[in-house]
Amino acid sequence: MNNTRSLALAVALAGLVGLGSLSLNAEESHDDHDHDHPQPAAPVTPAKAPATPKDDDHEHDQAGHEEKSHGDEKTAKADDGHAHEEQGHEEEGHEAGQLALSTEQITSAGIELAVATARPMGVAVSFPGEIRFDEDRTAHLVPRVGGVVERVLVELGQPVRKGQVLAMIASPQIADQRSELSAAQRRLETARSTLQREKTLWQDKISAEQDYQLARQAFEEAQINVTNARQKLAVIGAGLNPAGGNRYELVAPFDAMIVEKHLTQGEVVSEASNAFTLSDLTRVWATFGVTAKDLDKVQVGRSVTVTAPDLNARVEGRVGYVGSLLGEQSRAAPVRVTLANPQGAWRPGLLVNIDVTVAQAQAAVTVPEAALQTVENRPSVFVRNAEGFLLQPVRTGRQTGGHVEILEGLQPGSQVAAAGSFVLKSELGKGSAEHSH
Repeated sequence: MNNTRSLALAVALAGLVGLGSLSLNAEESHDDHDHDHPQPAAPVTPAKAPATPKDDDHEHDQAGHEEKSHGDEKTAKADDGHAHEEQGHEEEGHEAGQLALSTEQITSAGIELAVATARPMGVAVSFPGEIRFDEDRTAHLVPRVGGVVERVLVELGQPVRKGQVLAMIASPQIADQRSELSAAQRRLETARSTLQREKTLWQDKISAEQDYQLARQAFEEAQINVTNARQKLAVIGAGLNPAGGNRYELVAPFDAMIVEKHLTQGEVVSEASNAFTLSDLTRVWATFGVTAKDLDKVQVGRSVTVTAPDLNARVEGRVGYVGSLLGEQSRAAPVRVTLANPQGAWRPGLLVNIDVTVAQAQAAVTVPEAALQTVENRPSVFVRNAEGFLLQPVRTGRQTGGHVEILEGLQPGSQVAAAGSFVLKSELGKGSAEHSH
């Protein structure tokens, strides 16, 4: 019976195993079938409807509007910053051109005011010219005797006075002339003694009158010889003192300046040697040429204005000479203007512009020359306003009689700083320097 139960249990277990194997194979086969034929997905309820293309564009538009809004804000900020920067520049320029001064400060600074007014001014014709030596006050010195230079007492560019010794020359000719003078003077003394003696003898009836006349004639001849010897020394500029020996002194004929020097110590010179050139530079000539078509405009006595662009200087004068002949090469007549040159600023060789006044015409706006200042290479004036003075650039025209014509930049009746305007220019420069730091 036990055997029968064991057998039945084994058969049951075997059946269970077979059934499990069959079930497993069926599942694997079903899985393979599922891979070949996928099952439809289970329906899912969406949490949010998908965006349509129109909605998507709308979202992009909103994002674009937001970005544009941010960009506009940045642009506005940049524009605002640029505006502030421009405003800063404007304020800086305003501060640079404006000087705040009270009436008391203007008076204490010595600044004088002038009104821009109309006035007649000369209409001029311009010519290019040159500054030259005044030939009437220029000397080319040469020694009057030959010899050897012992000493040179002046230097190039040195001012000298009339009669001042410039150089000393040892000359045999001087020695001969002084010896001749000494001999003539001794013969004169002898002739004088003889004449006195013969006169006494003749008066005492001891000698004949003829002897007295001969003695008188000899005395007169001795006087002539002494005079001739002195004149020879005077002609060559030598002193009459015999102690001078063979020394010849070359002296200045007038107050002047040494502009050329050609002597050195030990040099042998002759009467043809150019030793020095002296010129009185307190007066100079401004010379220019005028062709035949303009000769009627340039006449002796007409007012001229001479300007030197390189020196920023000007001076007024009058035509002193107009040549009668035209040059063979230039076909122009030489014209000369004599200028006072006490400071020596007008140097010979300087190129100048010469304006000859030929008529008078009204200028609408003029200011004194002292009112014109050059700021940043531009002619400018300082205009009086409620705060003080404002720098105003201008364009200038004619400039005669101490006044300047203003073509642009200034209205008639405006008050400007005249005398003392350079003080304002200095203060303006100080303010610019402080602002740059």
